Amino acid sequence: MSQLIPYIVAAPLVGFLINGFFGGKYKNKAIAGWVASMAVTASFVMAIAVFSEMLSMPAESRAIHYKLFDWLSVGKVNVGISYLIDQLSIIFILVITGVGALIHLYSTGYMKGDPGYTRFFTYLNLFIVMMLQLVMADNYLLTFLGWEGVGLCSYLLIGFWFEENKNNDAAKKAFIVNRIGDFGFLVAMGVMLVTFGSLNFSDVFGAASGMGSGNTSIVIITMMLFLGCTGKSAQIPLYVWLPDAMAGPTPVSALIHAATMVTSGIYLVARSNILFALSPATLTVISIVAICTALLAAIIALFQNDIKKVLAYSTVSQLGYMFLGLGVGAFGAGVFHVMTHAFFKACLFLGSGAVIHAMHHEQDMQKMGGLKKYLPITFATFLIATLAIAGIPPFAGFFSKDEILWKAFSQGSTLLWVLGAFGALMTAFYMFRAVYLTFYGKERFDAAHHPPHEVVPAMWIPLVALAALSVLGGFLGVPKILGGGETISQWLEPIVGKGEEIAAQSQIMQGEGMEIPLVIISVVVALVGILMATRYYKKRTTLASQEQKLGTLYSLSANKFYVDEIYDKTIVQPTYFLSNSILYKIVDVKIIDGIINGSAAGIGQISGMIRKIQTGIVQNYAVMIVVGILVLVSYVLIF
Repeated sequence: MSQLIPYIVAAPLVGFLINGFFGGKYKNKAIAGWVASMAVTASFVMAIAVFSEMLSMPAESRAIHYKLFDWLSVGKVNVGISYLIDQLSIIFILVITGVGALIHLYSTGYMKGDPGYTRFFTYLNLFIVMMLQLVMADNYLLTFLGWEGVGLCSYLLIGFWFEENKNNDAAKKAFIVNRIGDFGFLVAMGVMLVTFGSLNFSDVFGAASGMGSGNTSIVIITMMLFLGCTGKSAQIPLYVWLPDAMAGPTPVSALIHAATMVTSGIYLVARSNILFALSPATLTVISIVAICTALLAAIIALFQNDIKKVLAYSTVSQLGYMFLGLGVGAFGAGVFHVMTHAFFKACLFLGSGAVIHAMHHEQDMQKMGGLKKYLPITFATFLIATLAIAGIPPFAGFFSKDEILWKAFSQGSTLLWVLGAFGALMTAFYMFRAVYLTFYGKERFDAAHHPPHEVVPAMWIPLVALAALSVLGGFLGVPKILGGGETISQWLEPIVGKGEEIAAQSQIMQGEGMEIPLVIISVVVALVGILMATRYYKKRTTLASQEQKLGTLYSLSANKFYVDEIYDKTIVQPTYFLSNSILYKIVDVKIIDGIINGSAAGIGQISGMIRKIQTGIVQNYAVMIVVGILVLVSYVLIF
């Protein structure tokens, strides 16, 4: 089945080309949705076939290399369009195509009637192509091509409804912020070329394995790669684009900002686990940034009232947990949480889309309430996904989140575990706050004139499928102490095992026999968060809440810690002033243009003076000859 590998990418590419070139001619616009959906579904089916072949191979030889052709050859550097399908990449491929197919199906109902229907599915297929390039590449340059491609598609999809300036602003913000991170990726590749003379994974990892821990070049490479990850995967300080990206259609939020694009940074670190394991300083930075991101985003999410903004900050927070796993050297645990997060967060985003659809595009939870009886399927799936993200057993998020927290504790950091557990409490609180404000309590809308309604099958079928995965997905990673086989860890061991072993050498192990007590504490903490949300929000009948009595905490949370305002005052406005008032009006207009225009004017004046020598009048020439003779005679007589 390895011959199917290029067709995994080709299927959505064909869908993109068909809709892109012929979509405008469709008499029935629904054709575009079905073409795009079938293309991604075909890609998913082929990925399953390749996965099945890998299962029949010995664990140590499951990596499949497939080279299409040489791409660049400069000196000793050779880069090809070639793919690497191994235990790590196949997980991401299955998530991208499987969840992507469900989101495409959902979109056929959600986007129905939109004038940009065909354009939407064209962009969506292109995004799948680029994301697959990112995770299937066998070298950093091809990975970077996909990396930039998903950035472009994100820009197009966030600003899909470009008629409104706020959507354009959100798209530009995402694009510019990500360019900052991408600069780090470029620098890292440059240092790789100097250090290793290659950008191919096998060459780089092979050469790095023989280098000592803390090597300066490796530290620079990993720090720059992580800078790229802070952009794509929304970590401090570059997380600010993701909440604004909710301006795009809800399926975009589910696909790009929950299940795929934002996890590309996790993939990059996990793929480069040997490099990061050899740089303990970088792992420490990752851990600190990750836990700070997880806590900051969770606090902001506590009192947001836009249902999509709650989920957006939740995504930022969960990405922090994924990076926490990577930062403590538990690369497999981080990838496991990527998978489970894709299931329950995609379900939550699509569920929020169903709510928004039913509420006639209303997103403010303060204007909802009592929707449980109107949207029974949406409510049930949303509740299941909420239990999963809250970390309640046996739902998927419980196993992946607790594995990360346990690894953080066992590998030497009690403080990281405590902070992570506190973040889990807040996660349970703000997610059940969203459930209660949306589905319980008094109806805060005009049901007589605008009655909510359950969504069409094309929209609720993906919700049910993702809810089922949110229940069952975690069983792939049940730890041995709970009677499981740690299937995901065993599957990823050939890829991340050496990196985890190297990372563990620089850490102080602790907590033997503490795993079960810590799991129990973690579950109790999550239940406390749920009970707090139940106490304050389940039976809420009026909008007069106790939230504002929290004072500073409420103000900071509701106003997102004023981070956007701080960035505006300290970065945006100074940059604009520097660009407009100094670089443009002074340097460009007065200095550069002044030199150029002044040179031209000076030459013109000199030319005008010289031009008077040749007037074409004979009398003038005679006078000048006489004057010249007189000057020469005078000179001779005097000297």
